[in-house]
Amino acid sequence: MSVIYKFLFPSKPEGTAMSLLLLGLRILFGVLLMSHGVQKWANYDVLSGSFPDPLGIGSQLSLILAIFGEMVCSMAFIFGFLYRLAMIPMIFTMCIAFFVVHGNDPFAVKELAFIYLVVFILLYIAGPGKFSLDHFIAKALVPQKNN
Repeated sequence: MSVIYKFLFPSKPEGTAMSLLLLGLRILFGVLLMSHGVQKWANYDVLSGSFPDPLGIGSQLSLILAIFGEMVCSMAFIFGFLYRLAMIPMIFTMCIAFFVVHGNDPFAVKELAFIYLVVFILLYIAGPGKFSLDHFIAKALVPQKNN
């Protein structure tokens, strides 16, 4: 089987090709979501008074939580550090954006939140792969068997 075919159609979920695919997806979607968080952070003063407050906790705290989910958690997601724990706020943020903030909007308006939501759920299920800090930490903590 050719190397390109194995890379495009990995058969082993824990294999190198699948882990490279997961790494690429983590980098791509992590950076994309992080860019939204950076925009919110850069415009914090303007947004803090008018940011949507779907949870009833205040615009400022809602904005802080959105920035945390989109920046801090995206960074952990990219590096595969506390991967699934970091993804929970990311998935929650996209659920709130899709179902609540843009709930009554046409699909074209909430489509981006839906795409992120689906991708993050699928990546949550798939796991970070072997090119992640979680994988390297687990290997360091679990004693290796000598056969």
